[in-house]
Amino acid sequence: MAIQRFEDLKVWGKAKDLAVLVYRATETGRFSRDFGLRDQIRRAVVSVMSNVAEGFDRYSRAEFRQFLSIARSSASEVRSQLHLARELGYITEAEFEPLHDLCWEVTRMLGSLRSVVGTK
Repeated sequence: MAIQRFEDLKVWGKAKDLAVLVYRATETGRFSRDFGLRDQIRRAVVSVMSNVAEGFDRYSRAEFRQFLSIARSSASEVRSQLHLARELGYITEAEFEPLHDLCWEVTRMLGSLRSVVGTK
């Protein structure tokens, strides 16, 4: 299947799924009242899927690669913030593990896609 639009990219779909899960994890309890961390992790997770989409529709492979790098950095930011949320008791270990695993999967996928895109 040829990839015609960013919605066809598996990594974009996984990043979207991650964003939905992070939003759900941050909408209740103590996490929902920590406006700083809640808003920061939400911005970071939205940045992952948004940068994949924006980069895909850029005019050059070099630009796409740059946006994939930004998306990967945002995914790392989300992983870091998930650790903090767990340590603060905002999410349980059972909530942390699948979020962290999906975020790590997205991070790896972004790195792989970036290496395949190349600069030609």
